[in-house]
Amino acid sequence: MFVLCLSKPVSWFTLIRNILSANFASSSITYLTDFSPFLLCQVMVDEQNLNFLLSYCISALKQCNSWTHVEILQALAALVYNNGPKCQKYLPDLLGKTGLLVQFSDSAQPDVELRRAAVRSMANLCLSVPGQPYLDESYRNVCFQTFLSVLQSSKTSDVDDITFCMLLQNALKGIQSLLNGGKMKLMQTDQIGSLLAVLKKCMFHGLPGLSIEMPAALYPAPLPQYDKRSPAKQEQLEPAAFKQTGNRRKKSKGKQKKGELAEEGKEHSGDAGNESVLGADMLKLHLGDVPNSPRADPGTRAPAGAAVPAGKDHSSSRCTAWKRISSSESEYSDAEGGIQSKVRSYQANVRQGALACFLSAIKSIEKRVIYGYWSAFVPDAPGIGSPQSVSLMTIALKDPSPKTRACALQVLSAILEGSKQFLSVAEDASDHKRAFTPFSVTIASSVRELHRCLLLALVAESSSQTLTQIVKCLANLVSNAPYSRLKPGLLTRVWNQIKPYICHKDVNVRVSSLTLLGAIVSVQAPLPEVQLLLQQPSSAGLNNSGSATPHRWSSDPWRKALPSERGTPENPAGCMASEPCWLIHLCVSIIVLPREDSCSDSDANLAFSSVYEPCPLRLESLQVLALLVKGYFSLAQSYFLELGEVACRCMEEMDPSIQLHGAKLLEELGTGVLQQYRPDSAVSPEQRVPLSLVVTFWTMMLNGPLPGILQNSPHATLQTSACDALSSILPEAFSSLQDDQQILCVTLLLGLNHSENPLVKAAAARALGVYILFSCLRQDVMFVADTANAILNSLHDKSPNVRAKAAWSLGNLTDTLIINMETMGQRFQEEFSDLLLLKMLWSATEASKDRDKVKSNAVRALGNVLHFLQPYHVANPRFREAIEESLQALISTVQSEATMKVRWNACYALGNVFKNPALPLGEAPWTTQAYSALSSVVKSCKNFKVRIKSAMALSIPSRRECYGSTEQFRQIWAALVVALQKSEDTEDFLEFKYSASLRTQICQALLHLLSLAKSTDLPLIWESITQDGDVIKSYVLQYLKSGAEENEAGTHVDSCERERVLKGAIEHLGGIEKQLGGKARVRVSVYLEDVLTNHVNATELAEA
Repeated sequence: MFVLCLSKPVSWFTLIRNILSANFASSSITYLTDFSPFLLCQVMVDEQNLNFLLSYCISALKQCNSWTHVEILQALAALVYNNGPKCQKYLPDLLGKTGLLVQFSDSAQPDVELRRAAVRSMANLCLSVPGQPYLDESYRNVCFQTFLSVLQSSKTSDVDDITFCMLLQNALKGIQSLLNGGKMKLMQTDQIGSLLAVLKKCMFHGLPGLSIEMPAALYPAPLPQYDKRSPAKQEQLEPAAFKQTGNRRKKSKGKQKKGELAEEGKEHSGDAGNESVLGADMLKLHLGDVPNSPRADPGTRAPAGAAVPAGKDHSSSRCTAWKRISSSESEYSDAEGGIQSKVRSYQANVRQGALACFLSAIKSIEKRVIYGYWSAFVPDAPGIGSPQSVSLMTIALKDPSPKTRACALQVLSAILEGSKQFLSVAEDASDHKRAFTPFSVTIASSVRELHRCLLLALVAESSSQTLTQIVKCLANLVSNAPYSRLKPGLLTRVWNQIKPYICHKDVNVRVSSLTLLGAIVSVQAPLPEVQLLLQQPSSAGLNNSGSATPHRWSSDPWRKALPSERGTPENPAGCMASEPCWLIHLCVSIIVLPREDSCSDSDANLAFSSVYEPCPLRLESLQVLALLVKGYFSLAQSYFLELGEVACRCMEEMDPSIQLHGAKLLEELGTGVLQQYRPDSAVSPEQRVPLSLVVTFWTMMLNGPLPGILQNSPHATLQTSACDALSSILPEAFSSLQDDQQILCVTLLLGLNHSENPLVKAAAARALGVYILFSCLRQDVMFVADTANAILNSLHDKSPNVRAKAAWSLGNLTDTLIINMETMGQRFQEEFSDLLLLKMLWSATEASKDRDKVKSNAVRALGNVLHFLQPYHVANPRFREAIEESLQALISTVQSEATMKVRWNACYALGNVFKNPALPLGEAPWTTQAYSALSSVVKSCKNFKVRIKSAMALSIPSRRECYGSTEQFRQIWAALVVALQKSEDTEDFLEFKYSASLRTQICQALLHLLSLAKSTDLPLIWESITQDGDVIKSYVLQYLKSGAEENEAGTHVDSCERERVLKGAIEHLGGIEKQLGGKARVRVSVYLEDVLTNHVNATELAEA
């Protein structure tokens, strides 16, 4: 359809005649004699007619009188809208060095309407079309510089405000199109600084009571910059602007115009009806002055407005400097008031456009670069006697338009998102008394000011949509702020301020409030401050809150809503907390209690009515519960069975999303118990959830909906979460379950391992890898065999994720083989199928050639299987080729450029291989290759943990014959000496912390070699000592002196044990040298005796 806008139809007759003669019968033509730029629609036209019309417009611009140019450019803008990719051949005429649009949009152009029409056409050209090529970089740069020039220009006296605002809007839309559609990456500092400067300028365009002057460019700086205000202008603006006070809910009296003005007017009128008032005295409040809870109902009015309803006049109780503007009580006549209303509406659109453009810029600039401009957009605490710098929070607190305030908060949220690393430097836990302010204190001050300003905005806001953005912004701030490095109290204020909004009339506000609470309980958990907040009485911070649902804070209703349907006993007295957790009460109440009629006016917008609260609210409550259980399980365990009942209730519902989050809550409950029962757990046995209660819990789960979900659910994600939940069962509890329940769990997992969905199959494979470590299952040869077959099946799956999980489980399964070999002896080895063992060897060898996530566990499995082999396996011809292939795979992995985790596992695997006396270590050809690979790694690998593991592997063989020839023994010794000398050489400072462990492991390996050396090795060892004896001596003395410490294997080797090993090496070498006779052959033992003597003397001196 054609839409031609004709304010002077006579001047367009020629164009109409040409269109009609172009056989364009398929399109209809509509003539609009009243032109409105924002009513121009996309011209749906084929390429042939588009070329004709574009050619005609370009010719007309070159040949027709200047008075026609504006309308021609308007037609051109309609033509190129979303047709940019089809206009490539006309770009030189339009955007070239002497292009028409470049000329008409030049800053020297006196006709501002012409300039605006040209900028608009250029902006429409910059729109991207999915799947179509975008503008060349040269044209993008031309457009960017043009838009930037427009935004940098100042309004002259002969240009009216509305026209200038429309010019700025078009330029902002053009830049936004370049950033979004063109994926333009801003890299140069000047380019970024110039854009951010004009965006900051436009963000405050027309904001009442504020006039700032910006430089041409901003630069990265740790402190606020260029916040230069014009007092004269401000004094002139404020009286005119702020005399208009009164009822915020009155609509604008200005008449709405047609076209673009009508839409803008509607938006402004809507904004005026939702404005909130904030007094200057509020802005002077410090963070500690923010009240714990608003006195007015947050669901019906701005809580900060004391007891004054939103519809009353605030002029008597608020300073006018920070009032939001209303069109009532104006000095202007109706006509003047209508014009002022339109001007304010257009100025608000400019501010919104600048903020939308800023949001796109944040996505186009690296975050680390954006944080260089942090101080230009994020508030900082004002210095003594100086005003606060203008920032995004200035807009959020002062702008009269709720939509603009929401836009500013969206931008601030985007800046805060992912800022954890940047904000991690903030620190003010201790008082700094220095001549300068450290950067860490500056950032901490900014974080505190953000909390203060956002809390002020929270209590002052009446628009539900903007209120939601404030709470989301607070949630982003909480998720990234380093509270452990800040003085406590910030989270307490946020916590107390957000409580009343959980009962807000708007569902979105309630959901975002729960999101904020979830952020608080998950950030750097567990925090002592949050622990205290969770133990507060349920009524704390809720006095006079106007809550419509006061009984939800009590534990009685929801406890009654969870009957003991499954025969669960009450929690034992020792498992109850001294103070109930009100947040658990709240979330469970929202999840299980019926909704209340007076709760939410906006719930009528839901697609269907439900007896429960709206689904988003229940989902968020489930997520908060899961986060609370994860971070503060010691509190949640008091409600262990009740929370399990909640999870069951959710999994029984029909809504898959509710079922999914119920399964996730179940998984967190299971994981919390697992962590309590870990050997290294700091939780005492008396404080753990009793084992009998855990058994009761899982009995309830297995008698509930969990098996049905695993068997019959059509939702793969739900089945995956249920599978993860089933794998979080405590092994001790599993062994106490009834036999039929144990069989049910195993059968479900083995069956799901054949699922066609990769997510479910991967989860099942991982769960089998968990179960194979259970002591009651790993000794069952049939279960081990069934699990091995299932895992090997998944190891050949086409999904990389399935293969990665299967490889991890295969590593666990082979760990079980070693444990059973050591605990059950030969009986288990004989019962285990040789054919299955061979299949595992081949599959693991093949998996070791896969991607790194699969390879790291595949090589671990190879080492275990090769360690498990018995002499009759090694002698079996069917195994011979598989053994050779697997060893070559390990050796090549050690030498490869794979990730450090893969190489670490490969070194670990070779160490396991060396433990098997059935393998011909020292005789087979692969022995030389294996030692050579480990020797190379221990000398030159960049990762010290890999070096440590390779040194450990070199010290494992227990007989001298395993090290092969004298020359091979010499190479291993020489490699370890070189590694000892280079143990402090690293390019990565992070590796330096492992250097002491590396030296310890190398010294242990050297002493191990000395204790096994034979007579033919002594000359080579002595030669090395002659050259590097002083270095070796110093490191060995350091090793002996270091005392008790944990080595890489996780075992403690004290100084007495180290002395014993050294004495054993001296005795062994002394015996050999004594047999040989001759003075020349007794020097190695003498050298070691000298090292031991020095150590003993140093120890006695230190003790004295």
